[in-house]
Amino acid sequence: MGTGQVGSRKLLDSSTRVIHKDDMDTNKPIDVYFLLGATASGKSSVGLRLANMMEAEIVSVDSMQVYRGMDIGTAKPTSEELRQVPHHLINVVEAGESFSAAKFVELAGKAISEINERNKRVLAVGGTALYAKALAEGLFDGPGSNAQLRRELKDRATRLGPETLHNELAQVDTEAANRIHPNDLRRIVRALEVFELTGEPISSFQQQFGRANPAYNCHYVCLRRKREDLHGRINARVKEMIRAGLVDEVRGLLSGQGGLSMQARQALGYQEIIAHLSGKMDLEEAIEAIKINTRRFAKRQQTWFRRFPNVHWLDAEPEDKSEYLAGLASQAFEETE
Repeated sequence: MGTGQVGSRKLLDSSTRVIHKDDMDTNKPIDVYFLLGATASGKSSVGLRLANMMEAEIVSVDSMQVYRGMDIGTAKPTSEELRQVPHHLINVVEAGESFSAAKFVELAGKAISEINERNKRVLAVGGTALYAKALAEGLFDGPGSNAQLRRELKDRATRLGPETLHNELAQVDTEAANRIHPNDLRRIVRALEVFELTGEPISSFQQQFGRANPAYNCHYVCLRRKREDLHGRINARVKEMIRAGLVDEVRGLLSGQGGLSMQARQALGYQEIIAHLSGKMDLEEAIEAIKINTRRFAKRQQTWFRRFPNVHWLDAEPEDKSEYLAGLASQAFEETE
């Protein structure tokens, strides 16, 4: 199916086939159905109902729901929701531990194989585009990090500015420099690190990134909302998170035995509340910062999702119920088979 969107918006009636798992063929790639969407778009609620329609188990594609204890700020499924449909890649590491895309691919691959062995469908639900892309296309086989080299590059960026490093990158890897924003120091440093360690541009390692993983047959539906609707939902979610006790959750994680890893500290909602608890901003400023940063993040997510192949866009209206949207998503997936 080419890139498109659900136009008729007709809910499946009783005569329309709902997706069921066929007899397993171990020689065929495993079908993985991705339900993607920006934060607060409603994908988790839709995914729960869609999993029941498809006789599927859910693989969470969320870089922060992997952490135990980070519940409110990540909008993690409730205990009741986790009982309704089996979920995977939720609560797999402590909040003080690091986690990577490579680890996600490893654990998700294991979960997908086990789901397939149970003769269930695989429904991957989330908004972390890097994880979805890594699962569908693999990770490039670049060199490991070098702490000393990274320190030297970061020190040079501090002295001369990130634009200097970006110019250096342009001299050795034009393709990467065109793709990386001049202020994205983390990615600039990594690209220069790879070149220094291997003598090859990072773009040459990434050529395989973008080719379909032969182990999976991937189908994509992306839930999309109008800007005003999504922003309203984000603001409402932030308000509910604060009411539900996000400040206390962050305080408890910081004082816990393992604390919060550097990666976990960067999570939306957590980094702003950490700034509040450290006295850098009052609570109202932190709440407003969460809203602004989440809206910006949602915009970046939409940009990422447009890069996925053959995405079927599902435009949701404010009055649409999750069950209705799940029916449309099921129909869209059926058309890809």
